[in-house]
Amino acid sequence: MADRRVHRMSDLYELTIAVDLRDEISETELAELSWHLGIGPQPERLSIVTRFPVVVEDDDGIPVIEDDPHPLLAERGAALRVGGALCSALAGRADLSRKGWSLTSRQEIHPDQFEEVGELLCWLAARAHETHLRGDGAIGIGFLRFIEAEVPDVLQVENGQVGWPT
Repeated sequence: MADRRVHRMSDLYELTIAVDLRDEISETELAELSWHLGIGPQPERLSIVTRFPVVVEDDDGIPVIEDDPHPLLAERGAALRVGGALCSALAGRADLSRKGWSLTSRQEIHPDQFEEVGELLCWLAARAHETHLRGDGAIGIGFLRFIEAEVPDVLQVENGQVGWPT
């Protein structure tokens, strides 16, 4: 599923999410999460990320904002610029110490997508297993690497905000 937005290729980041979620996710939320990961159909009603604004031109050439729902972590196949493959997976955890779900996703992301993806990451962080809680109160959700960097930065959510680069 190709992203319909056009981004400058040099501004891409590798986003890697690796998080275990508590067993407190409703069937409706699980269906929407599966859609965002590209492993399920789009639900009729969205409750995790509810707005997907995009600017388009109307018939008179005037910019208008439309809602364009699309899954946020659903890209698959060869990465365009960061190397390797893009993928997402969700697996149930049955062990008693961490009952719930394990989520992994590797995507290419542009800063224009930080807000929408950040909304999903904050939702995930609020449901993350306590093993992801860091000593400073932040929740480690994964890693973010600028295309030209060799080493990724830890991506964390603190006080409902994703620590995106500035």
